[in-house]
Amino acid sequence: MRDPYTVLGVPKTAAEADIKKAFRKLAKALHPDYNVNDPLAKEKFSELNSAYEILGDAKKRKMFDGGEIDAEGKPKHPGFGGRGFDPRAGRQAGAGRGAGFQAGGFDASDIFADFFRAGGGGAGFNTGTRRRQPAPGADVRIDSTISFSDALKGTKVRVTLPSGKTIEVAVPAGVTEGRVIRLKQQGMPSAEGGPNGDAFVTVHVAGDPRFVTEGKNLRVRAPVPLEDAVLGGKVLVPTLEGTVEISVPPYSSTGQTLRLRGKGLPSDSGPGDLMVTIDVILPKTPDLELEVLMKRWRDNKPRERM
Repeated sequence: MRDPYTVLGVPKTAAEADIKKAFRKLAKALHPDYNVNDPLAKEKFSELNSAYEILGDAKKRKMFDGGEIDAEGKPKHPGFGGRGFDPRAGRQAGAGRGAGFQAGGFDASDIFADFFRAGGGGAGFNTGTRRRQPAPGADVRIDSTISFSDALKGTKVRVTLPSGKTIEVAVPAGVTEGRVIRLKQQGMPSAEGGPNGDAFVTVHVAGDPRFVTEGKNLRVRAPVPLEDAVLGGKVLVPTLEGTVEISVPPYSSTGQTLRLRGKGLPSDSGPGDLMVTIDVILPKTPDLELEVLMKRWRDNKPRERM
């Protein structure tokens, strides 16, 4: 583990606000989601978080600067100045009572009191004063895109958390665009030693070229030959379960819509419908017989005015 100041790129004289600003800037730049081609991205991001856990906490920073903990936050020496420290006795071993907790001008009593309160020991250090609960870490937001078919049947997606850890997130069947899934305490670490923030995964659903989504309904366009539009007929249309054949009533026009109930998207209130919009199409190659028929039709029947 490198020196936390080096990792964050700040001098040892940096103010608390400058440290926080540097961390936020680097967290965005080093996040594994933005460095998918860097095999060391997770390690760099984890190192950044570890550095901020020390420098972002005023007490840990003081202990690090005083040489009491290393870059990973682990104690470096069992005592101060080469003499063992007896926290329950409230003094350095071998030192007079007047020496107290002073070691090289650094008063460690408050820090050790916190250690013992957290561990359930050292009752003599607890003054009984109620302390403000440490603020939680910041929340983070992660985007994940799934296919249209996966949205229908449900799936699992892999996301990378601020810690650098990658986990699987279950996406329920029938999820719609913009659905947010909350991951408790998987966000940024707290600068005050409180709980982590939350991670919010926003699910994006890739479109299907066959359908247009309208809420829980789907819309599809069905090309209908001219003769079937006039006389009625059968056409094939795609659905989520496969292709089905539907009946086109006689004298159907372009833009007319047929409804297939229950063939839309699944939802808690019941499945939506599939709306089939008719597109009347002409033959791809000239048809002399059709032209003669249409000319006779136009000459013998007055054109309806719009």
